[in-house]
Order: sequence, then C-alpha cells, then structure tokens
Amino acid sequence: MGRVDSVGRVGPVGPVDLVGGVGASGGRGSTALLVTLGALSAFGPLCMDMYLPALPGLAISLSSTASAAQLSLSACIIGLGLGQLVVGPFSDRLGRRRPLLVGLLLFVLTSALCAVTTSMTVLIVLRLLQGTAGAAGIVLCRAIVADRFTGKAAAAYFSTIAAINGLAPIPAPILGAQVLRIGTWRTVFWVLTGVGLALLVLTVVFVGESLPAGRRSTAGVFGSLQAFSTLLKDRVFVGYALAGGTVSAALFGYISASPFLLQDGFGLSPQVFSFCFAANAFGIVLMSTLSRYLLARTTSVPLLRWGVWQCAVGAALLAMTLLGRFGLPMLLVALFVMVSSVGFALPHSSVLAMDLHRSVAGSASALLGAFQYACGAVTARLVGFGDKTGGHALAFTALGPQRSPSAGCGWPVVQQVPGPSGPSPPRDPARLV
Repeated sequence: MGRVDSVGRVGPVGPVDLVGGVGASGGRGSTALLVTLGALSAFGPLCMDMYLPALPGLAISLSSTASAAQLSLSACIIGLGLGQLVVGPFSDRLGRRRPLLVGLLLFVLTSALCAVTTSMTVLIVLRLLQGTAGAAGIVLCRAIVADRFTGKAAAAYFSTIAAINGLAPIPAPILGAQVLRIGTWRTVFWVLTGVGLALLVLTVVFVGESLPAGRRSTAGVFGSLQAFSTLLKDRVFVGYALAGGTVSAALFGYISASPFLLQDGFGLSPQVFSFCFAANAFGIVLMSTLSRYLLARTTSVPLLRWGVWQCAVGAALLAMTLLGRFGLPMLLVALFVMVSSVGFALPHSSVLAMDLHRSVAGSASALLGAFQYACGAVTARLVGFGDKTGGHALAFTALGPQRSPSAGCGWPVVQQVPGPSGPSPPRDPARLV
C-alpha cells in the first residue's frame, strides 16, 4: 500500500494507463502524451535558454545594466519555483488538467507582454509572472507521472522526460541566436508566445485528467499547509530534494553566467555560444538515456549518488581551469562534466522523493521543484557579482554547495525507505553520499 499522507489518504501503487484506462498500455496515444509531458517540463529551458544569446544586448536595448538583465533571469527562476508551490497543492484539490490549461494561457499572455515592454523594471516583473505561469507545466508533469506510475516504471518515465527536457536547451539557444539574425530580443519573446500556443493545443488534445475526483484532497488551504509541513519533517524527502537542489544550483549558475563568460570573456559569437550550450544540453540527454538503461542493473539511489559526485567533480574542474587559466577547451570540458550530471541527479532525486508521498503528489512535486528553483535563483544572482567575464563567481558558486556532498544530500536515510523497486530491508541509518 502507498504511504499515508497528512490527512490520512493512501496513494495508489499500481501502474495506470497513460491515456486514461486501467492497466499498463502503450501505443500511439501514450507516446504522444509522453512527448507532451516532456515538452511541458521544458518550460524552464524555454523561458531561460532561448533568449540567453540576447542577454548582453538586452541591457543595452533597454538602457540598463548587465546585472539588471541577469535579474530578469533570476525573476523567471523565482517565478518557476514559487508558481510550483501554488499550482501543486491546488492540483491536489482541483485535478491536474484545469490548472495546467490556465498556466499555459497565462504563459502565452505574459510572453506577448514581454515582447512589447520598453522598461527593464516591467520586464523583470513580467518575467516573474511568466515563470509562475510556466511552473504549471513543470510541477504537473511530475504529478501526472506519479499519479500513474511507481517504482522503476516511474524512474524510467522521469528519465525519458528528462531526456526530452534536455533536448530543449539544444534548439533553444540556437533558435534564439538565429532569431537575432533577423530580429531582436523582442522577436524571441514572440517565438515563445507561439511555443506556448502550440503546447496549449497539445495539452488540450493529449493530456487527460490523471487524478479522479475520488482521489482528490478536500482538506482546503490548511490541509495543503499541513501536507507541506509533513513533507518538510520527512528528512529522507528533504535529503532527496536537496540532492537535486545542489545540482540545480550549479546548472542555473551556469545558465546565468555562461553568456557573459563565453561571449564577452572568450569572444564567442552568439551562434558559436549557442552550439557550445547545445553540446552541454546534449550531455544531459546522454546521461538521462544512460541512467534509464542502467535501471535494468541498479536502482535510483546509486544513480543519484553518481550524479551528485559528478557535479562536484565538474565544479572543481571548472574552478581549477579558471584559476589556472587553462583556456577554452578545458573550460568546455569542465562545463560538460558539471552540466551533464543533471541527467543522473534530477530524474532520480524526483522519483525517490515522489515515491515517498504519492497521495499528495502535487504538493510533493511543488516542494521538490521549489527546492531546485530556489537554489537556482540564488546562484543565478550570485554569479552576477564581480567580473562577469572571468567566471570566478560561477566557479565558486557552483563549487560551494558541492564541497561537501553531505551539504546537499547527506540527510540521514532512515530504515525502509521506499526505493524504485519497493521498500528496502531494515538497515542502519546511512547517508546518501
């Protein structure tokens, strides 16, 4: 039986058909839904990566500063985190489909308003709202999978979605760079408006309701707060969430700092920068695919452990490269090692945490995402200090949470933690890493 939540409900443990029936089934509809969920989970890369090549020019266009331009990125990340805390609990009461459709509509509206604004201050506010709207796709994608799958099946789906999600950064900055050849940063936001409309259509056609009325929460706002309290008191859940958060910190710091480091510091053109960025995104896809393959031989816990340590190694290489001035090739290798670790860490931190509290999947998904984006928002701001072309702030910001892996995922893992293949046998408390 599933784990009992704070209001006494028990979540299902058996797989449910992705299209809407009972029993596991595949087929064209399941594939379409999987692709749609992967695209919805890519709101983060879509919101951030597509306009990265235009970030240096954005400040000039609006007569502002590079720090303010980076703040617009931080505002989007904050919105992506806070929006999940709102949408997730609401979806436990209202179902998944309606909040998802509302979020998509708001994303389309705010993207269009970003394209026409003439003020950096207004743009920052709109980016906050845009991120909040886009959060619906991220948090509900995880909740929908948790509604229908458990264990290794859920881990495989999270890995596949992470691979699809990892594909988004590949065309996003390349498309953004090409858009800049024929337009401006405003054109990038018009493209995002069109992407939002396309995702809205896909959601209407392929994403049905995954949370029947009989399984929805009736506890109201107090019940949602109680669910958050229960989740935060679960040291195992928090440990898994922080494990993903430390890797997210490095990822978002890289996203925010890389345009200035590679374009201004190393003189790369927007087009060359976009291809370097795409190579790191491909690394996420590669590691996500590899982690899904390795599930046949191991479980999510060692795969998560590997992802956190790989990120730590990459951050250390990055710091040594910049301090030792070893040049662009070594820098690109360090960035690849650090960024590609996301393909191991995030899918498996998600499935391990979500399997603990399946009956409040929306709230669990919200808190999990909020951890990741809170870490990202902080690091995206920190890398804006000092010489942005030198990258030293990025190196030490990425290395800080990784210096001791226990800072990210060393919370005690207590006995009988439900893993991807069911509860583990009783054992002494141990650390993830």
